[in-house]
Amino acid sequence: MKNPVAPAAELLGERIRLARIQLGLSQEAIASLASMHVTNYGKIERGDANPSLLTILRIAVVLETDIATLTADIGGEHLPPGNLVLRAGEYLEERRRRARRSR
Repeated sequence: MKNPVAPAAELLGERIRLARIQLGLSQEAIASLASMHVTNYGKIERGDANPSLLTILRIAVVLETDIATLTADIGGEHLPPGNLVLRAGEYLEERRRRARRSR
């Protein structure tokens, strides 16, 4: 059974795939140029993997783009379903609120 995929991984994979297609190169070629196995590269394109920053950087260099282009507008709303992330500002506000209440 397939694990649920994070929307962030799907978006990143789609952008990488489109950049590769625009260059007219195969997955095998990009994987080889990025010094990675084609199976792992394919998982990234499909959004089935969470590549490290260095892996994304290697792919971006091969695709002659930058990480910012590949990750533009990917944010907290693209986390996997059920992932609760509290923003630092929300945490600080709650801490201040509790401190005022305990006085």
